[in-house]
Amino acid sequence: MADLLARHAQMGRVDWIGLRPARRAEVQAVPQVQVGLSGLDGDRARAGKRAVTLIQAEHLPVIAGVLGVDAVTPDALRRNLLISGINLGALKGREIAVGGAVLRLTVICAPCSRMEETFGFGGYNAVRGHGGWCAEVVTPGLVTRGDVVRVVD
Repeated sequence: MADLLARHAQMGRVDWIGLRPARRAEVQAVPQVQVGLSGLDGDRARAGKRAVTLIQAEHLPVIAGVLGVDAVTPDALRRNLLISGINLGALKGREIAVGGAVLRLTVICAPCSRMEETFGFGGYNAVRGHGGWCAEVVTPGLVTRGDVVRVVD
């Protein structure tokens, strides 16, 4: 079983980077960011198991489908990194290289009540199970849109 759990069909990729400079502030998309021990420079996160938030790109169409809309953009979900090509759920507790940084996925990033404001009635439940993951920073480094995401442990 351990061998099966260690296999991934491919490496992932950073598709989008977003910063939340203050509570309730608009998310700012950036092409690259320095990741420090307390999270992304310019983001309001703090050190610990929730320093960085990641969401699976493949879940955006699922959320849109549940909402009955054409598309959902990553900034609406207020996560830091949009990752495609690798199953983030299979990486819980694992260390992953994201560009020049190393993160450890810690806990599910549950939706907040703001999803009702953003998406309307039922928005909170539409995101449940698809809201992404939180991570702690193991090794600081630079992350750029297009960077590879790979398992390191």
